[in-house]
Amino acid sequence: MPTRRPLPIPILPAVCLGVTLAGASAALAQGVDRMDTEPPGLQPLAAHVSGRAVMGPGGSLRRQWPGTYAEAAFIGREAYFRVGPGEVSLRVRLDTQVPVALVKPSPGLYRVTASAEAAAHRLRIDVASESQAGATSFGGFFLAAEGRRAPLPARARQIEFIGDSHTVGYGNTAPSRACSEDQVWAFTDTTLGVAPRVAARYDADYQVNAISGRGVVRNFDGLAADVLPALYPFALFDKETAAVDPAWRPRAVMVNLGTNDFATPLRDGERWTARERLQADYVAGYVDFLQALRKRHPQAYVLLWAAAGEDSELVIQVRKVLRLVRQSGDARIGLVTVPGLSMAGCNFHPSVADDERIAQALARHLDARVPELGAP
Repeated sequence: MPTRRPLPIPILPAVCLGVTLAGASAALAQGVDRMDTEPPGLQPLAAHVSGRAVMGPGGSLRRQWPGTYAEAAFIGREAYFRVGPGEVSLRVRLDTQVPVALVKPSPGLYRVTASAEAAAHRLRIDVASESQAGATSFGGFFLAAEGRRAPLPARARQIEFIGDSHTVGYGNTAPSRACSEDQVWAFTDTTLGVAPRVAARYDADYQVNAISGRGVVRNFDGLAADVLPALYPFALFDKETAAVDPAWRPRAVMVNLGTNDFATPLRDGERWTARERLQADYVAGYVDFLQALRKRHPQAYVLLWAAAGEDSELVIQVRKVLRLVRQSGDARIGLVTVPGLSMAGCNFHPSVADDERIAQALARHLDARVPELGAP
């Protein structure tokens, strides 16, 4: 899939519309409407989709990893997009307007109306929510019969983000740390997280291949589920389709893994009888994952990061990983630690302000070590 030049990514609050989209033809803010009937003469509009996806019924795309986004450009007064099944929270942005939040929208056709017809418009739809429970689908963009297509220039850079809840943006918009499961979902906004902030600095496409609660060898509180390295090779969490995209060649890969491996005490019945054995398995597993990642992206600079201090169990173990990888001959790898965050998001996770601090720290490292990214 060809890369595209991104729209500006202003870090702005979305206009939240809750679940008001269930009613047909409900008029929404920012010129977005759910259509009661499909207008005649709609024509497909080419889209650039960033994020892992597989083809679904009727040419739709099914996706599950966070942070997927789709972009298109058109000339005219209106464009359309189709939402498929699955609970999802979307952000719809026309040009540089404040994004409109579509929270759990009903499946169907939606219209975006522009205020001016003559200019070329850019339309972008981001997935803000996490979708661990199952894949959701996007049915693509469409033009009205009188609309015209406009070019969407290719981006020159790509950056990949791999990790856990800190990369997802878990509960980052929450007003307090105390959150129910439903509130965690509602307050998670990947579009305001670390990945889009870093990518915007370098005018780069990005992928967010991260899952909350998952670790390298152990999940949060010993959760019996696939760890991140076991799911990483696949397009969806069902592990049926490999994630293969020859056009995806990131110049930098940012990896944040290990918080969940060490966040909780070992439980009875887990395979580790001592903390030292967990640490040893973590180091060996992380080294193996990074070596596999190097084979997948031989050209990339790999940046490990952790939202923790130097004396934490996590950072001590990550430094062992870094040393072993470098000893194996891989010099294009670094580490950034970001201590002292407020952790004001849900359940003591990074807030939006923390995400900005993390993004700035990562960007400073990339500016110094990866000049080919072309920082402004």
